[in-house]
Amino acid sequence: MKKLFLVTLVLLATSFHLMAQSTALSGAWQFDNADEHHYLFFQDDFCFHTIKKNKAFIMSHGGNFSTSDGKLKIKVLYDSSDSTKVGEELNIPFSVTNEKLALQTEQGNVEFGRADDGKAALAGVWKITGRMEPDGKIADIHQTGTRQTYKLLTGSKFQWVAIDPGKKQFSGTGGGSYTFKDGKYTENIEFFSRDNSRVGAALSFDGKLENGKWHHSGLSSKGDKIYEIWGKAK
Repeated sequence: MKKLFLVTLVLLATSFHLMAQSTALSGAWQFDNADEHHYLFFQDDFCFHTIKKNKAFIMSHGGNFSTSDGKLKIKVLYDSSDSTKVGEELNIPFSVTNEKLALQTEQGNVEFGRADDGKAALAGVWKITGRMEPDGKIADIHQTGTRQTYKLLTGSKFQWVAIDPGKKQFSGTGGGSYTFKDGKYTENIEFFSRDNSRVGAALSFDGKLENGKWHHSGLSSKGDKIYEIWGKAK
């Protein structure tokens, strides 16, 4: 009985340690190298890394992450520059000290600064679950196959990705900073893989949280009326 109790304590201590490591990473991190800008987002077991140069989109990759023994483990779901990486697992030594995240990469040590801690009303990784039709009724959306669209929000940053891990396809991504206050959700686009001319634009929508769902309505970038419902990705 005593041995079982000790084993349980060890397992609990290990679990809390791993949880603390993952929590320390939560949120948005940034690193600048001359005119090259790196975004690194961790939220709800998802990790996205994107690079831009001035307004030009360079690349983005990401997937599901966990931490163990000082290593960041990422199961790659997409890679815009090299589809053969999809399905691989990255193991990157890391440390977090004084709001700095140090990663030991193949290119050498890289240090990111924290942009936010991943805490906000909308913080999470979302998938669209419904859309209002012209007749005013909500139609459920069920993605089939392995195609996936995610929208990751940290405390102040956002990024959406459209991918198909089963086919190792990357369809597009965009992101930047956002605010959500008094029922108004506003995005400021800082990178966009499909159209660099959109960088610098701001889009505002009505938004509310209702029963764990995010209701998102307004006009799309093309001027079309939208009313979408998003749920947390699992």
